[in-house]
Amino acid sequence: MISIQTVINLIEKFAPKKLSLEWDNVGLMVGASSAKVKKILVVLTVTPGVVEYAASSGVDLIISHHPFIFKPLNSVRQDLPVGKMIIEAIKHDIAIYSAHTNLDVAKGGINDLLAQKLGLEKVEVLEKTFEEPLKKIVVYVPKGYEEVVRDSMGDAGAGHIGNYSHCSFNISGIGTFKPLEGSNPFLGRQGELERVEEVRVETIAPASRVKKILNAMLKVHPYEEVAYDIYPVENEGCAFGLGRIGYLKTPVTLGELCRIVKQKLEVKYLRVVGESDRKVSKIALCGGAGGSLISKAVFAGADAYITGDIKYHEAEEAKASGIALIDAGHYSTEKIILNFLVEYLKKELAELESDVSVEVYDEGDPIKIV
Repeated sequence: MISIQTVINLIEKFAPKKLSLEWDNVGLMVGASSAKVKKILVVLTVTPGVVEYAASSGVDLIISHHPFIFKPLNSVRQDLPVGKMIIEAIKHDIAIYSAHTNLDVAKGGINDLLAQKLGLEKVEVLEKTFEEPLKKIVVYVPKGYEEVVRDSMGDAGAGHIGNYSHCSFNISGIGTFKPLEGSNPFLGRQGELERVEEVRVETIAPASRVKKILNAMLKVHPYEEVAYDIYPVENEGCAFGLGRIGYLKTPVTLGELCRIVKQKLEVKYLRVVGESDRKVSKIALCGGAGGSLISKAVFAGADAYITGDIKYHEAEEAKASGIALIDAGHYSTEKIILNFLVEYLKKELAELESDVSVEVYDEGDPIKIV
C-alpha cells in the first residue's frame, strides 16, 4: 500500500503548491500524510453528501478542488456543517486534500483544459501570477560521450526553448586533472597530470528541474568526479497564471459561440452580455469565478470572455468596455478537471504498480434553473 503523501506528491508534481495564490489555502486539510490509502474520491467541493458517501464506500482520501477549510476556524462544532464534516472524516479515518488555484494555474490544468475543449489556438496566460526561474547548466564531458550525456539531460527536461526541446551548445577544448591517492580515474593514472579532449555542453533548464537533470546526467557521465556549473540567468522563464486567451480557428457570431459553449461544457443555460450577431474570434476564459479578470481580457484585446459567477456590476463593466461576456456557471467551467484528475492519478499510480482505486463523485451543480 502507498501513503497519502505519495498521492500528494503525484498531485503536486502536476500542480505544485508554489503556483497557488497567496490568499488561497491548499494542501492536506484533514488526516495524516503517513496514513495508507486504498481508495481515493475526487470531487469539486467537500459537502456533507460527499463525506457520507466516502464513509459508506471505504474511501481513505478525498481530493477536492475547492479548499475544504478556506478561512481559519475558531472552533470545530458538531452542530455546524464544517465542524460536523471534520468530525465525521476523522471518525472514519478519511483524509481530505485540496488543490485550488494551483490546479487553475498549472499547465494542463482547468484553464488549459477549457481552452482545449473550446478549440482555442495560440493560447497564452491571461494574468501571469508566477514565473519559473531559469538556470544554465554547464557540464564537461570527455569527447565521444557528449551525445549520451546531452540526451539524458534533454530527456530529463533540459533545453526547452519555446516549442523546441533538447537545445544545447557544445564547445570542444582541453580539460586537465591529476588523479590523487584514493581516486579511481576513468582516464589517466594517479599522480600524473592528464590532458583530455572534452566537450563543454551548455543547456538551460527550469530551476525546479535542475536536481532531476543533474541526477540523469550523473548516471551516464563516465567520470568518477564530474565537473559542472550552474548559473542563474536573466531570461524570462515559463509563465503561469490565471485564465487563458487564444483564438478560434474561424470567427463566429456570439450566438454561435454560445452554442459551442453549451455543447462542449454540457450546460443548458448561459447568461450573456452582448449582441448575438456580433463577430468574435479572440477569446479569453477563466474557470470558476473570474469576474475580476474582465479588465485583463479587455486589455488583451479579447472579443469575448467566458467564465462563471458574474455579478451585476461586472456585467455592466463588460458592456461599457465593449467586450462580450458569457457566464457559463462556476460548476460547469470547473467540472472538466474531475475526470482528468482521475485519469492522471490512475496513470501515475499504475507506474508505481499500485492497486489504489480512484473515482469521481459528482453531485452536480447546486444551483438549479426553475
